[in-house]
Amino acid sequence: MPIIVRLDVMLARRKVRSKELAAAIGITESNLSLLKSGKVRGVRFSTLEAICRVLDCQPGDLLEYEPAAKGLRFRKAG
Repeated sequence: MPIIVRLDVMLARRKVRSKELAAAIGITESNLSLLKSGKVRGVRFSTLEAICRVLDCQPGDLLEYEPAAKGLRFRKAG
């Protein structure tokens, strides 16, 4: 998957435990663990906003795009 979740890095930088973050943003530790591992299909903007508020960061600090195949180009339609 080309989207990499860097939540564990931000937690370490802010010295916040997963348990504390889960409680602060109102989700279960299990769901936070799934999010950290990238095993989710999506994340609600309200959850992302809450994480950014608690960790004092930007969404780009938590998510990174890494293309699966570098140099892949799309053909123009028509």
